[in-house]
Amino acid sequence: MDKRAEFNAALKNAMKEKDQMVVSTIRLILAALKDRDISARAKGNAEGVDEKEILSMLQAMIKQRQESAKTYCDAGREELAEREEQEIAVIQKFLPKQLSDEEVSTIIDDLIAEVGAESVRDMGKVMGVMKEKYAGQVDMSKAGGIVKGKLA
Repeated sequence: MDKRAEFNAALKNAMKEKDQMVVSTIRLILAALKDRDISARAKGNAEGVDEKEILSMLQAMIKQRQESAKTYCDAGREELAEREEQEIAVIQKFLPKQLSDEEVSTIIDDLIAEVGAESVRDMGKVMGVMKEKYAGQVDMSKAGGIVKGKLA
């Protein structure tokens, strides 16, 4: 099942169960996806965004909510931070299983060898291949730090 169908099925299910938090979060996902599709169509891509772009969009949404939750916690607004955490949990259900730090480190070693990276200047090549092969399974900002450390 493609992601768009998965979102719509989950939305229908949440509506049947009258789970307002899940309904509103999936609607946010669908709105963000629609924005990206419109932007892609304006650039000549009639199909809209592909699965990899959808996965990176979901990861960006999670990262935004993590930052917001931290800000709310720091400001003593626990109820708002909890809402962000609940949205993160809903969004994560649509991502593939996340790889462990050990798995990511091994993958990075393999990718460095695969692209022949020798210094930090080659970091973009490694990250490009990683995004291509492991979209949605790896926190790219964390992976970027690991790649930089290994190439330094």
